[in-house]
Amino acid sequence: MRAVVCNEFGPPENLVVEELPDPTPGSKELLVEVKAAAVTFPDTLMIEDKYQFKAPPPYVPGGEVAGLVAAVGDEVSGFSIGDRVVGGLGTTGGFAELAAVPAAAARILPDNVGFGESTGLNYAYGTTLYGLKHRGELAEGETLLILGAGGNVGLSAVELGKLMGARVIAAASSEEKLDLCRERGADETINYATENLKDRAKELTDGKGVDVIYDCVGGDYAESALRAIGWAGRFLVVGFTAGIPSIPLNLTLLKSCQIVGVFYGAMTARDPALRDAISAELIELTSSGKLKPHVSERYPLDRAGEALRALMDRKALGKVVLEP
Repeated sequence: MRAVVCNEFGPPENLVVEELPDPTPGSKELLVEVKAAAVTFPDTLMIEDKYQFKAPPPYVPGGEVAGLVAAVGDEVSGFSIGDRVVGGLGTTGGFAELAAVPAAAARILPDNVGFGESTGLNYAYGTTLYGLKHRGELAEGETLLILGAGGNVGLSAVELGKLMGARVIAAASSEEKLDLCRERGADETINYATENLKDRAKELTDGKGVDVIYDCVGGDYAESALRAIGWAGRFLVVGFTAGIPSIPLNLTLLKSCQIVGVFYGAMTARDPALRDAISAELIELTSSGKLKPHVSERYPLDRAGEALRALMDRKALGKVVLEP
């Protein structure tokens, strides 16, 4: 099979496509003919050895795939050859023509859900559903401010926030990204490259502040957003594409607010029942048409480096996938 290989830590331009032996599924695994693989921000960190999970080179990047079942492990039930599935691999193995997927992390994909649209559901939409519903307890009628709203994870928060009945304020760094947020349902937008994030958020809430903040960005934006939070608000820590911030904790006292971590990947290992419930809910929402994941770019394996570079340079709009 052909696969993208990271032979040494470094920039995405160093990735190469090689011929590798076809993987053999273990007794509790499925062999999947990959039709689409999600390209995510953790992938960009892992190839440069900057992520909390380490994969010693050489390794194949990619943590979530969708495709057709090509073989079924001896101890697997509920799946047949030819089934359309989406599944998580953990952190590696997805940027390839074939992938061995743990059956426990795979789900049957309805015929009306595309491979590209489904892969990355758990990464982006799973993170967001876990964050908004189970960590932030977002309620209908509340105001939700999303940082990094034009990216894959941020855009999922725009869509799920609207489904949950929130008033959504999308914040991003360009008008092109904000146009996409408005198309996906955002009620208000903030361009934090040209507008003061705190002041504009307070203005949009008549000085009350926002109820929930969904922060995919970090950096200097985190404190500005926290200063715009309302009484008893919840600040959800999701990611750090702009760097890890330092937060003055006196703000949490003054606002009687919470700073809440959202680590979906770790939760899936600790609470399989919740993981399965979230996965099932997302597939149902997508199959019913209530969720319509936006795929902005589709790359072949040979251009995996370009796909990762687009994420690293924060030029990607919505979801980026590889399609072997």
